[in-house]
Amino acid sequence: MANYDVIIIGSGPGGYVCAIRCAQLGLKTACVEGRETLGGTCLNVGCIPSKALLHASHQLHEAEHNFAQMGLKGKSPSVDWAQMQSYKDDVIGQNTKGIEFLFKKNKVDWIKGWARIPEPGAVEVGEETHTAKHIIIASGSEPASIPGVEIDENTVVSSTGALSLPKVPKKLAVIGAGVIGLELGSVYARLGAEVTVLEYLDQITPGMDTDVARNFRTLLKKQGLEIVTGAAVQGVEALKTKAKVAYTLRKDDSEHQLDADVVLVATGRKPFTQGLGLDGLGVEMTKRGQIATDAHYKTSVDGIYAIGDVIEGPMLAHKAEDEGMALAEILAGQAGHVNYDVIPGVIYTHPEVASVGKTEDSLKEAGRAYKVGKFSFMGNGRAKANFAADGFVKILADAETDRILGAHIIGPAAGELIHEICVAMEFGAAAEDLARTCHAHPTYSEAVREAALACGDGPIHS
Repeated sequence: MANYDVIIIGSGPGGYVCAIRCAQLGLKTACVEGRETLGGTCLNVGCIPSKALLHASHQLHEAEHNFAQMGLKGKSPSVDWAQMQSYKDDVIGQNTKGIEFLFKKNKVDWIKGWARIPEPGAVEVGEETHTAKHIIIASGSEPASIPGVEIDENTVVSSTGALSLPKVPKKLAVIGAGVIGLELGSVYARLGAEVTVLEYLDQITPGMDTDVARNFRTLLKKQGLEIVTGAAVQGVEALKTKAKVAYTLRKDDSEHQLDADVVLVATGRKPFTQGLGLDGLGVEMTKRGQIATDAHYKTSVDGIYAIGDVIEGPMLAHKAEDEGMALAEILAGQAGHVNYDVIPGVIYTHPEVASVGKTEDSLKEAGRAYKVGKFSFMGNGRAKANFAADGFVKILADAETDRILGAHIIGPAAGELIHEICVAMEFGAAAEDLARTCHAHPTYSEAVREAALACGDGPIHS
C-alpha cells in the first residue's frame, strides 16, 4: 500500500501525459495499467501500429505506381507480411518502452494490474489498496459493434484484430466508413485485397466538410476501394474460412449479400469503464455511457475525475492529452484549460484529410455570414513534383472580421499543414494574417497561404 497525491487509471495518451505532467508539477503520482506495456490502445493496438502499416503500404504503392516515372526502375517489391508485422511490432515496442522510460525519468510509479475504486480516495489493484487525494479515470475506450454482428477477432474483427491478421485477405468487407475503416481499408487495398466498405449514412466520414468528403470518396474509389453508402447491415454469418454480410440499401429496401474472407467492424468505439466499480460509487453517467464531468473534469463524486475517451467529446488521443495536462495543472493549483474549438482531426490515408473548427454546414445552420478561400494542390509546384496534387485547402473566415473559423484540407501532409491554421486560430488570427506571412518555396504549406489569399483578393497560382 502506498499513499499518493494522484493515482491515474489507464496509461493511454490521456493517462500517461497526465501522470508525467502531475509529477513535473510536484505531485506524487502513480499510474495503474493492466496491460503488459504502457501506452494504452493508441500505442499498442491503435494509432501507432496502424500508422506503421499505412506507411509501409504507401511505400509499396509508390514503388508500384510512381517509381518508374521518376526513373527508378526494377522489379516491383513483393510483400513479406510476416516481416511487415515484425516492423509494426518493433515500432510499438519502441514507443511503449519510451513511455516506461519517461515514467522512470519523472518518478511516476507504474502500478501493474487492473484497478477498482472501492471508495473515494482508494484504488484497489489485485490484493493491494493504494490511497490518493485525487483519482483520475483515463481508462479509454473499446471497439463497439452493431446488432447482429459478433466480433470474434478471427473472421469478424475489430481494429485490434485487423492489425494482426495471419495473412492479407483476398476479400475484405469493412462496416463503417469512418476514420478507422478507411485507414485500415486503405492498408489492405494497397496490399492487394479487394475492399468493400459499407456505410449506413449517405456520406462517408460523418461530420466532415461535405466538399471534402465528396472529393475524398472519389479519390478512394480510384485507389480501388468500393464504397456503398446508405447500407444498413443486418448481420454477419461467420463460417469456417469466410463470412457473409447481409445488408439492405436504405433507398429502396433491396436486400444484398457480400462475401468476404474477413469482416472489419469499424462502427466506432465506446467508453471502457468495466470493473472500476463506478455504479457502487454513484458516479453519474451520461445517456451514452460516458462519465459525466464538470468543466474541471470532476465527476459527481468528490476526489474522482475523468478525462479522454470515457467523457464527452471526440475520441482523439490528442484531445485526451490536452485534458490530461489541463487537469494536472488544475490539481496543482494552476489554471488548466482546453480550447475545444481548436482540436484538429486527421485521417492518415493518402491523400491525408485534416480539419479544424467549423464546417460550412455548421456555419449555415448557425446562420453565420462567412467567406470561403479555396486552393487546389494542382497549383502547388511541390505537390505536382511529388505526384501528390490531388485535393485542396479550404479556409472558412468570418465575412466581416476575416477571423478564421475553420479549415479543411485534403492533400499531401494535410495532418501537418493543419497545425499552422490551428496556431492561427488559437491566437484569433484573420485569414489576411496567414496570407501576409511569408511561406518557403517550394512547400506544400504554400497551398495554405494561397487559400488564405483566396479569402481576400484572390490566390496567385489559380
